[in-house]
Amino acid sequence: MTLPALPGVGFKPQHFPAIRKTRPDLGFFEVHAENYMGAGGAPHAMLAALRRDHAISIHGVGLSIGGPQLNEDHLARVKALCDRYQPDSFSEHLAWSSHGTEYLNDLLPLPYTRQTLDRVCDHVDRVQEVLGRPLLLENPATYLVFAHSDIPETRFLAEIARRTGCLLLLDVNNVFVSCVNHRTDPLAWLDDFALDLVAEIHLGGHDHEDLPSGPLLIDAHGAEVAQPVWALYDAVLERAGPLPTLIEWDNDVPEWNLLLAEADRAAAMLSDRRRHAAAQ
Repeated sequence: MTLPALPGVGFKPQHFPAIRKTRPDLGFFEVHAENYMGAGGAPHAMLAALRRDHAISIHGVGLSIGGPQLNEDHLARVKALCDRYQPDSFSEHLAWSSHGTEYLNDLLPLPYTRQTLDRVCDHVDRVQEVLGRPLLLENPATYLVFAHSDIPETRFLAEIARRTGCLLLLDVNNVFVSCVNHRTDPLAWLDDFALDLVAEIHLGGHDHEDLPSGPLLIDAHGAEVAQPVWALYDAVLERAGPLPTLIEWDNDVPEWNLLLAEADRAAAMLSDRRRHAAAQ
């Protein structure tokens, strides 16, 4: 199963009545796996209703693929959820968030070294073996670089995909945030990235701080997509063509109509790209 090359939105329970009433013309809804690991109740009732009418992607935030070891109990819970709903896509982050029995409420960066690459590939292989489906691995938003990283992020991601057969989830906002924070060019990042391995795109908002050293962007998912991120998204579509595109808005969740307006903007850009391709 694959997601349609249309816009989708992250599902929030407060939007459920409006979704059921208006039946929006969206490509898919995304949910975070960790919000649906209970046995039943209202969350599963709403998700089951969505699944009957829409494509679904499940996005994990807790597998800690970049950590020292995978939590097999958590992986088993993810498998049970995927078996239950048969999502059209399952994705996780190139990050770590746990160490032993300690869990951190964040997605932490990795040094891009051969040793880290081998460990991440082993973990991706294990996740795909247990789930029986390909994983989409997402590029992180980062705020520092490791002095001993010796593999560019773009090539690190491509090598994981090459060795494991996984696909990539391109978070365009994360590219912009990371490049601004590290004073590098996001278009140059795209030029060095394996866009042919991308199966899904994420778009989200970020916070902006002005420090004495220059701007600091935070991947906050609590506002509209910024204009420079829309411009970078257009550059992705120009290079790769239409792709499933998720609007992420997880904090300070807006009214349904505002979230839908962001999805409508993505839909218009996807349609423009299709018309342009057809005219060539």
